[in-house]
Amino acid sequence: MKYTLYILALLLITPIVGHAHVIVDELSHQSSNTIAWEYLKLGYRHILPLGFDHILFILSLLLLSPKLKPLLIQASTFTIAHSITLGLSVFGCIHPIPQLVEPLISITILIVALENIFSSKLRSSRLIVVFLFGLIHGMGFANALMGVGLPQSSYLLGVLMFNIGVEFGQITVILVAYIILVKWVSKKLDYKKYIVTPISIIIALTAIYWTIQRIWA
Repeated sequence: MKYTLYILALLLITPIVGHAHVIVDELSHQSSNTIAWEYLKLGYRHILPLGFDHILFILSLLLLSPKLKPLLIQASTFTIAHSITLGLSVFGCIHPIPQLVEPLISITILIVALENIFSSKLRSSRLIVVFLFGLIHGMGFANALMGVGLPQSSYLLGVLMFNIGVEFGQITVILVAYIILVKWVSKKLDYKKYIVTPISIIIALTAIYWTIQRIWA
């Protein structure tokens, strides 16, 4: 576990090349190890600190049940789903439209947050919802990756390491949120009343704002 935390910290503090075209141009002449590291960082930073919408979605998955096992199952389901559409998108099998995908991502956050508010317990049907929503988020990840570009000499490597970087970002969010909200706060307060409902309301309102903003944008 401690080595995972070291890697996550290093990913967050290590500088990364700022411009998309510069990244691709410079990396086309670099070693496979350098390319792998750069796209690992890109994927991580698409979650932390840049992916606030994805952070809220992952946080919403965590809230309803303060148990680690259901969270890990949901997170794994989400990972499988977004990896599918990320791969299909970057290899041209599907062509996600950002103007459609981005509002849909906001709506997925809203739906999960509302479920947290109005449901008394975590239901098995949520895994189906998480999988379907993961497919949508995967298209969002793909749009971000294609916006940066990929070196033709290491196309598959770039896709793979970007996706792994995304996973490291998600692990960071899960670890921090679980330690703060579940292991510490949930034992001191009425979890549903003081944690799940207030935070889910804030997330839902934020998602509504994003949905309207992205539709009109």
